[in-house]
Amino acid sequence: MWSNLFLQQDEDGRVGTAALGGVGSKGGRSGVTLMVLGMGTEFWVELSQPKHFRNNQTCEMAHYGLWKSCVRTLWVSDIDPERESCGPAELPGESNCTFFKFYTSGENAVIFKKTTEKSLHIAGAMLALLSLFLMIMGSVCITMSLSKSVPFFLKPATICFVFSGILVLLSIIIFHQSVLALLASDHSIPLHHELSWSVACLGSAGAILIFGGLMFLLLSLPYNPLEKCFRQQSSSDA
Repeated sequence: MWSNLFLQQDEDGRVGTAALGGVGSKGGRSGVTLMVLGMGTEFWVELSQPKHFRNNQTCEMAHYGLWKSCVRTLWVSDIDPERESCGPAELPGESNCTFFKFYTSGENAVIFKKTTEKSLHIAGAMLALLSLFLMIMGSVCITMSLSKSVPFFLKPATICFVFSGILVLLSIIIFHQSVLALLASDHSIPLHHELSWSVACLGSAGAILIFGGLMFLLLSLPYNPLEKCFRQQSSSDA
């Protein structure tokens, strides 16, 4: 069954193009969706004060991403009794959100008396934007290759997707370093921090883009390694 699937040839004589192309294109679309979703939100990291730091009725937490930060005031009664810190951000409460001024006036942001490290934050944002650009270019190349039957565009698509995945993972690492720099800037207010669901989306997008790029790399080879493998299997079965 598997040998029949991978030994189906297209009009150019390439083996397994439809199968691998389907896997790669679906992976590329998933990566695009997850990356756009993750980059546009302000849920990259959550910073939580101790639940009873201010009083026994309310507590404060913050969450932010590449472009905007939000400070939320939550009711202690709504928080899980076993949880020591304020949160999570999904609980009802008052929210005050502001856009970062890194990209306009160059000002650092102050969150709970802690000052952001704008150079690290901007570096992470630039890597994320470059990753997004490469992902778009890779998607254009794949569209041209699959719709116009132009195999030449598979190699540029491979390079774009793989580098896009690597850059978005580097962006997460640098962003985390900027969070650690923020926490180290002032110790007067204890904070618990954890990376949020947007980072999980971006990490998954990076892995999917790298995997999709490798699938397109197989398609761009002069010969298909799966063809040789399954042809040998068919010969041994006969």
